[in-house]
Amino acid sequence: MPPLTDTVAMLGISVVLCTALLSVLRAWRLLAHHRVWVNLVTALCLVLLLAPLGEAHLPLVAYVRGVSSDLSITLIALAVWRLGCLVLAWRAVPKQEEFAVMAAIAVAALFLYPLALGLADWDPYRAGWGSWGMLMALLLLCAWSLAKGWRVLPALVALALLAWSLGLLESTNLWDYLLDPWLSIFALGFVVHKVFIKCVLSARARDR
Repeated sequence: MPPLTDTVAMLGISVVLCTALLSVLRAWRLLAHHRVWVNLVTALCLVLLLAPLGEAHLPLVAYVRGVSSDLSITLIALAVWRLGCLVLAWRAVPKQEEFAVMAAIAVAALFLYPLALGLADWDPYRAGWGSWGMLMALLLLCAWSLAKGWRVLPALVALALLAWSLGLLESTNLWDYLLDPWLSIFALGFVVHKVFIKCVLSARARDR
């Protein structure tokens, strides 16, 4: 039996890939809204990703993990929620709160990665190894979100902190539970797209 960290990582990648596939099929209108088809595609995707292959009996997702590395708990949690919306008809996150979550992730990514790659002398990645300053910053962010009536961001932070305290990923750095490059790219693209659309609509409204 693989270690718990490997199991969590591979299950997380599988959920994210299944969610991405279903979202693309929905966006391209290649998948009917009937729940039976959605469930069938989800089950088939999970079987293909998790079924042992070859002499090593490694699942396909293990090879994907070699390219993608481990995904953050934040991305996995968002993928699980999106998959629940597609498969189980869970209630979607309100648009304003969804944008706030993506914006927070995008800002955090723009703060973390350039500095961690040597843009300045201070490396914020070091704070992920149990810095009280980082924990206080997360606490303040959650308090601000709750004051705005937003629950998703505090829930994501709480899940990441819980997983970090339990050591569910190979990394021992809290940043790796909160962010990953794939989530950061998606969040940045999401925010840029939404802002661009809003600017276009505002320009059209002024021209009328």
